[in-house]
Amino acid sequence: MKTLITNGIIIDPDTRQMGVGSVLVENGSITARFDGQLPADASVRTAPGTTVIDASHKLISPGLIDLHVHLREPGEEHKETIATGTRAAAAGGFTVVACMPNTRPAIDSVATIQHITNAAARANNAEVLPIAAATVGRSGKELSPMRELVEAGAIGFSDDGTPVSDPAVMRNVFEYIKMLGVPYFGHCEDMVLSKGWGMHEGAVSNRLGLPGYPSAAEEVGIARDIALAELTNSRLHVCHVSTAGGVALIRAAKERGVKVSGEACPHHIVLSDRWVLGWLDEQANAENEPGISLNATTRPPYDTSTRVSPPLRSEADAEAVLQGLLDGTLDFVATDHAPHSRVDKEVEYRLAMAGITGIETALASMLMLVNRGQMNLIDLIVKMTDEPAKFLGRGSTALRVGARADITVIDPQMVWTVEAEKLFSKGKNTPLLGQKMRGKAVLTMYKGHITHHE
Repeated sequence: MKTLITNGIIIDPDTRQMGVGSVLVENGSITARFDGQLPADASVRTAPGTTVIDASHKLISPGLIDLHVHLREPGEEHKETIATGTRAAAAGGFTVVACMPNTRPAIDSVATIQHITNAAARANNAEVLPIAAATVGRSGKELSPMRELVEAGAIGFSDDGTPVSDPAVMRNVFEYIKMLGVPYFGHCEDMVLSKGWGMHEGAVSNRLGLPGYPSAAEEVGIARDIALAELTNSRLHVCHVSTAGGVALIRAAKERGVKVSGEACPHHIVLSDRWVLGWLDEQANAENEPGISLNATTRPPYDTSTRVSPPLRSEADAEAVLQGLLDGTLDFVATDHAPHSRVDKEVEYRLAMAGITGIETALASMLMLVNRGQMNLIDLIVKMTDEPAKFLGRGSTALRVGARADITVIDPQMVWTVEAEKLFSKGKNTPLLGQKMRGKAVLTMYKGHITHHE
């Protein structure tokens, strides 16, 4: 069976160019690429057994890669499963995801990694790369069997959800990952400073009477882990960077040669702590223009779907995170997709489980930056394809002959509304419900297999 995707605008991350072209897929690989408009009478169109998909006026991109998701399996399948999470990933245009280890049990055994890889193979929606727990049970005390976990398929380590609080244990983690040649994905937080938090500490938290999570709590954690990574000459990847100070710390560390990288989440760029005000926000836009702006006043105040860790920060922080992504301080975009059940969210604000389900809205959220002129389209695609692939030590994601057929077709002008019942994820906990967005993945192909098609 052959699939021909015709006359779309092919984005090439290698050359950072784009132009009209067509791609032929067979047996999971790209077998031909045609530059320029493909004539209606071209023989490749009429070859027996060929399915033709017209991508006119759409973008043909390498499959998107998300290196920070929570799939909740094993243990919390009522929130998400590997099957539903990867189906949501496909709907968002993603063909590769890396799952965090804060499952129940934690991903701290070879058996758990095997369960994840087997479940992902059965679902066949996306490649799932396990990130293993750095310590047994994510307790922060005893190191997990790290070599065995890497040999079983772990791409790195993390105790995401909580930091490793003991610096001596953290130093040992760095020593081991150096030997194993993998990164540590750091949830950087001083939990003494953030204890009892409800939201970002600032003017909005004061107005709403919610206990604050100061920027310093994140920045102290980042500074400590950078120091330990520098001491051990190990790889540190800082997850979900949300503050201006955090961006500055990573930038300075990179300049002096520390092996540190960082990621930016869409919600830490396009949203801010003012979203917790909801309709109380007098400064919010009265309407939202699809693809240009969002309207916080469609949500009630204290909407727990806005509660995420680290929290939505100030508008100045959001601008700093964007600038960090643009100048390369932050290496790529990651969603931190964190689905929760209604029971977890329909409680008092500061008691709600922290997390936003974002894998199906990430692309449209980031395309807003392109539509506003704040980011170049090719740069965005690179940050969602080639840069995470480079981080993994993989080759180019460019759609060339012989490459694995991981392809995302994007309609940049498609206007759609975020509706709970239309989300494939079990988690409906997003403050973007009811928002009109512009830009959507209309076809996702993983290893030549169509996993999503609108």
